[in-house]
Amino acid sequence: MNILILGSGGREHAFAWKLSQSDHLSKLYIAPGNAGTSNLGVNIPIGVNNFEKIKEVVLEKEIDLVVVGPEDPLVNGVHDYFLEDYQLRDIPVIGPQKMAAQLEGSKEFAKEFMMRHNIPTAKYQSFTTETLNEGYEFLERLAPPYVLKADGLAAGKGVVILKDLREAKLELKSMLVDAKFGSASTTVVIEEFLDGIELSVFVLTDGTNYKVLPTAKDYKRIGEGDTGLNTGGMGAISPVPFADDSFMDKIHDQIVKPTVEGLKMDKLPYKGFIFIGLIKVGDDPKVIEYNVRMGDPETEVVLPRIQNDFVELMDAVAKGKLNDVALKIDARAATTVMTVSGGYPGAYEKGKEISGIDAIEESIVFHAGTTLKEGKILTNGGRVLAVTSYGESFKEALAISYKNVQKIQFEGMNYRRDIGFDL
Repeated sequence: MNILILGSGGREHAFAWKLSQSDHLSKLYIAPGNAGTSNLGVNIPIGVNNFEKIKEVVLEKEIDLVVVGPEDPLVNGVHDYFLEDYQLRDIPVIGPQKMAAQLEGSKEFAKEFMMRHNIPTAKYQSFTTETLNEGYEFLERLAPPYVLKADGLAAGKGVVILKDLREAKLELKSMLVDAKFGSASTTVVIEEFLDGIELSVFVLTDGTNYKVLPTAKDYKRIGEGDTGLNTGGMGAISPVPFADDSFMDKIHDQIVKPTVEGLKMDKLPYKGFIFIGLIKVGDDPKVIEYNVRMGDPETEVVLPRIQNDFVELMDAVAKGKLNDVALKIDARAATTVMTVSGGYPGAYEKGKEISGIDAIEESIVFHAGTTLKEGKILTNGGRVLAVTSYGESFKEALAISYKNVQKIQFEGMNYRRDIGFDL
């Protein structure tokens, strides 16, 4: 098969790495890709939302399957674009159609879906500029801390948690009236704060059948001890030690099964990955959010633990035959540590030369924000490289990742030294 991956981050490099191990792969293309993906296939410099250019590439390169990495093109309807075009409609797309992608595209849509299908989540209400005063009153009825979420996509930065009521009211006004997150915050969801420990559960579905992939836990804050600003993710571990069999049974029965059945009931066609962000409150799981794609950097620890031929797995999703596949999982732990640009998640500079990648042993290096220029690998994003390792325990795997991270160098490089600290 000729396969096209859409995206340019660590997740897409991990997809490329996994797909390129298959004997069923003829040619691999990544649009736009990065310095790492260029070693596994052909990078094509087009944007993930440029559907017309994507069509040209698909027809010209005789693509048999498209794997969509990020949420943007899914929320913008790339799958629907294929289905509505007579030249593209028989080419499978891994990723949900636009309406189902609203599970990530709109916090309000996701909350209504959960309520409809009795999926455990935090109590909430939605507000707009017209109902700002009602929003203030709702905040007054809640106990702190206060959780405010921009309804739309805000690049992972649209969630604010505040302990002070006055600050929470000012933030609500800033999001709604001052459009702090642009059109993403024309509606704001306020919900009760859930106190517990978080984890991510990934489900692969062909719309009818589904497989639960390995669990993972990522670390979003820039600072050690989970302090400072939210990032796209500073590291991850898999499996999650506290997710034992009885807890996973609860997740399956109360969340995974009703989610897949709810999609069918609501007539929301879904072929692809469902990323369920969960929190363990006491002994019970509750949904924080849905994402309609794999997480990043969780992909960099989940995919290395899947032993199946990944082209066969994607083909089974495309053909609605996921039930014919037995999922094989590596029993070892996998961990990843993300190196980031100085200043990230605030302002940072690009174009810093990276050295030391060749010296790394026993780890896999996934490129997140890199580019090739005149034979040199340069930084090209906030999150730059993810260093993934295996171990009999997550601690053993982390020790290997940290040993190898120290071999990487670029100006301003930063990373968290405490991944897994809370486990």
